[in-house]
Amino acid sequence: MIVTGTRSLNRKARDSTSPIDVISAATLRRSGQPNLVDQITRTDPSVTIKAYGADTAALVAAIRLRGLSPNQVLVLVDGKRRHPTSNITADAGPEQGSTPVDINMIPAAAIDHIEILRDGAAAQYGSDAIAGVVNIIMKKTDHGGSGTAFTGADAYNGDGWQYQLDADQGFSFGDDGYVHVGGQIYHTDFFVTNATDHRAAANGFPPNSNKINGLPEETRETLSVEFGKTLVPDLWGGLRGYGLVTYGHRHSEAYENYRIPSRLPQYYPYGFSPRETNEENDYAATLGLKADDFFGFHADLSTTWGSDNTKIGNKNTGNPGLVQYGAPQYGYAVGFTPTTVLAQSQSTDQWTNNLDFTRPFTAFHMPMNFAIGAEERSEVYVLGAGSPASTLYGGTQGFAGLLPANAGRFSRNVWAGYIDYDVHPLPHWDVDFAGRFEHYTDAGDTENGKISTRYDFTKWLALRGTISNGFRAPTLAEENYSSLNVSPTGASGILATSSGGARSIGAVPLKGERSTNASAGIVLQPLSNLSITTDIYQINIRDRIVGAGGVTGYPALAAIESTGATVPADVAENPDLVKDVSAYYFANGASTRTQGIDINANYFTDFRYRGLGTVTWTAGIDLNRTRIHHVGIDANGNPFLNEQGIGWLTTASPRSKIILNAFWKYGKLDVNVRQTRYGQTKSNLTYQDAAPADLQYSGTQFAEFKNTPAWLTDLEVGYQITPRLHAAIGGNNIFNVRPRRVPNENAYLGVAFYDQDSSGIPINGGFYYGRLNVNF
Repeated sequence: MIVTGTRSLNRKARDSTSPIDVISAATLRRSGQPNLVDQITRTDPSVTIKAYGADTAALVAAIRLRGLSPNQVLVLVDGKRRHPTSNITADAGPEQGSTPVDINMIPAAAIDHIEILRDGAAAQYGSDAIAGVVNIIMKKTDHGGSGTAFTGADAYNGDGWQYQLDADQGFSFGDDGYVHVGGQIYHTDFFVTNATDHRAAANGFPPNSNKINGLPEETRETLSVEFGKTLVPDLWGGLRGYGLVTYGHRHSEAYENYRIPSRLPQYYPYGFSPRETNEENDYAATLGLKADDFFGFHADLSTTWGSDNTKIGNKNTGNPGLVQYGAPQYGYAVGFTPTTVLAQSQSTDQWTNNLDFTRPFTAFHMPMNFAIGAEERSEVYVLGAGSPASTLYGGTQGFAGLLPANAGRFSRNVWAGYIDYDVHPLPHWDVDFAGRFEHYTDAGDTENGKISTRYDFTKWLALRGTISNGFRAPTLAEENYSSLNVSPTGASGILATSSGGARSIGAVPLKGERSTNASAGIVLQPLSNLSITTDIYQINIRDRIVGAGGVTGYPALAAIESTGATVPADVAENPDLVKDVSAYYFANGASTRTQGIDINANYFTDFRYRGLGTVTWTAGIDLNRTRIHHVGIDANGNPFLNEQGIGWLTTASPRSKIILNAFWKYGKLDVNVRQTRYGQTKSNLTYQDAAPADLQYSGTQFAEFKNTPAWLTDLEVGYQITPRLHAAIGGNNIFNVRPRRVPNENAYLGVAFYDQDSSGIPINGGFYYGRLNVNF
């Protein structure tokens, strides 16, 4: 039974009017991945993630559905809207500005299954549901439990060691009360791909000193408590209370580019690699009441609060300007700089209140379902300034701190109401109408509608289709975030759209994205053990919010300095390095059209009569492409996007993704084999320091680079040692397939030789692991 994409009760996934994938906890576990976002990516062809992220943005579990932005995917937990992360993706690229829900902050052991709605659903759930909806369903049993111990490493590289311990357990109280507790502890070491820095020979430092081409170190602890009980059995058909509380903590560190010894010789005579750090706490709580017969309606009243708080810092760093000039007013003498600083803090708070009524009934011999409801949501986004040492005279190396002038508290309120009417005009024909009105105190009003229909010609053949429009308001981070990232040869700034600096390079006020979704599909079940679904879709998005500007050189330098920030003097005063100064802001930069097809097949074969066990075969494919049919013009008459920005939207996501899986169960032995093919990605790369001088850091001339298609092979072998104990060993990407390396002239400092902006093939190659599962 599914609860996503429909207000009707007792609806099965195979009977849905919209395409829905249901991923069980067992399927997630067999993915061979410790992190939830990677588990989903390994098992659903419509989901992709970036090959790797920069800095601490690599830690956010940013799902991309059907090649669209992570901000365009709505995440629910038990049907309730989940709060987003405060850890924004700041660096330029296809996910710049993303603050998605970080699903890795939910303990995987407590998850029963996941429902993925591959269809626009803004009329049903509100803003963000342009690409689709991911609904995480938690365990609610009052008994039973499980535990898992997992460890593995990137075998071909010899680092990136990971371990995970998780457990869950159900408890009962009273007549029908339950509490289900789940928890997880996870750790991963740094993964570093050895690379030779261009500057090594000229400056005499070790060639493998630069460790930025890799993945961060992370330690994470998560906890969830789900509970429920009938409070008044005789009131309104049984008044029940329920709730869910989750908590997550993360400490992480990510390498920045190596600084040569001349940068801060007083502190680092052999050079240094700054580390960007993140200390994060994530909280969420839901409380609700349900009644089966509230004047004939199923009623659900709930309140959900969520908060994500991060402190971004630098360690192994320093401020060269502070060493040279000092800052007596802050207690910093000439010749001194702290080596560990707070660069900025960020927090996101979201409080959502829902009241929903649902009533199935029959009229004129037609089964119907009527639903109506309302939602109120308050959102708060807070940016906290960094310590003075992180902001003065160009700031600390790696990540310059946020200025007090750019800090602040930003908020808005959202009021919404919806209506949903599901009717069967004929016994085998289902039609669902949904409409929703939303008012944003900062983005205005929006009205969204959706019509879905399905006709079952026979028990094995059905057609379905939907058409809807959607809306996504700009996030508070997109409207207000600013930062300055300092590299060894330059700097890159994000300017708040409303700031004078952003307006000087063409920024205009943000407005909401608007979308139109259409899909049509066929559902086949020619055999009792075979099912096939095929869905074609088209998603038009107007006024899509993107990282725009991309201004370089002296105009970018002037825009950054107009905010009160300063670029390090050795960059600002060197014309050759000023070329590597860039400035961005967020804008409604383009209108796009995404078209594609999803095909999913499941087949079960029973060979037990031959003594060979059973095999479950699954195949999934997503083919899609995105085209731009309009690029907006900034206030200065220039296009918001250059060729590089257009490529990030249209070709940085794989044109196709195929997953073929076979799970063989033979007595106590089980084997899972998976083949995943990522299609081609294409990016327009910046010419870096090794390029000819006239091309270096150009904002108008780029090099086209293609990541060719590749197959990844995963294998897991398991054995049921006892009825309660199961052990497995396996490998993901066992043949160590990695992305193509970019040309030397496009690899920054010679070390960034993977295309960071493409999604698909991971950079860490073959990963081997062992896992032990126990059922309590």
